[in-house]
Amino acid sequence: MTVAEFRDRLAEEPVILLPLGSHEEQGPHAPMGDYLLAEAIALRAAELSGAVAAPCLPFGHADFFRGFPGGIQLRAPTFRAVLTDMIEAFLDHGLPRILILNGHSTNAPLIDEVARGLRRQRGVAVASVDLWRSIPDALWTQIYGADAARARGHGGDPVTSVSMYLRPDMMRPDLIRHARPATAMGLPVAGVGGVRMDGLPVNLPLDAHEVNGDGMLGGDAALASAAAGQAIFNHLAGHCAAVARHLSRCDPCQPMSGPISEPMPEQGGAP
Repeated sequence: MTVAEFRDRLAEEPVILLPLGSHEEQGPHAPMGDYLLAEAIALRAAELSGAVAAPCLPFGHADFFRGFPGGIQLRAPTFRAVLTDMIEAFLDHGLPRILILNGHSTNAPLIDEVARGLRRQRGVAVASVDLWRSIPDALWTQIYGADAARARGHGGDPVTSVSMYLRPDMMRPDLIRHARPATAMGLPVAGVGGVRMDGLPVNLPLDAHEVNGDGMLGGDAALASAAAGQAIFNHLAGHCAAVARHLSRCDPCQPMSGPISEPMPEQGGAP
């Protein structure tokens, strides 16, 4: 989209979709960079809703992935500053309807901090969707049946299947490895966040490479497929489009009020 084309849309006050991701390992078989998936979901959601998809922020906050080579992580203050600047670039031109599409779970608390800060400073409520947490249990069961729980997790799905669907050219299924149980302080590891004792969580700051040297922190990638990825992608794009259409009728400066206008026309794109 050229600046002239974008300027022509200012009067509509379109919803701006702001995709965020990360550049980190996704197991030995999938490309680093779940931002590729967030960007594709945003572009499709824009087509479906009439929103405008902004360029994706490809780097996220994930300090516990620093042990793997090739990744790029932002420190928390850097991430907050960059995200604030990105949002204010649209606010400064009278575009307050912003929907963040977050493709990396540990970005979420920092997104919340930024959104609350902007609410106080600019009087605008910025909404966000955590993509991988927006897949209903019913869809997991529909796709995987009794294997739904085994499929889910870092190194497995949803990222592996969606990558198979969107970027099969970048996949290395021959390198798929299974997650292996690990222990720390003599207790079973429950991810990078800690361990379990007597079935209950105990927080412990672990790094991903300590939990699993292949980066397989949970899901069984052998259960992934392009067909599953297509179903997940279609659901997420449709869900984000529905949220964008709803936000187009709301006043982000008065979030406790209801819809105030007709939905925006379906003529989305990317700036």
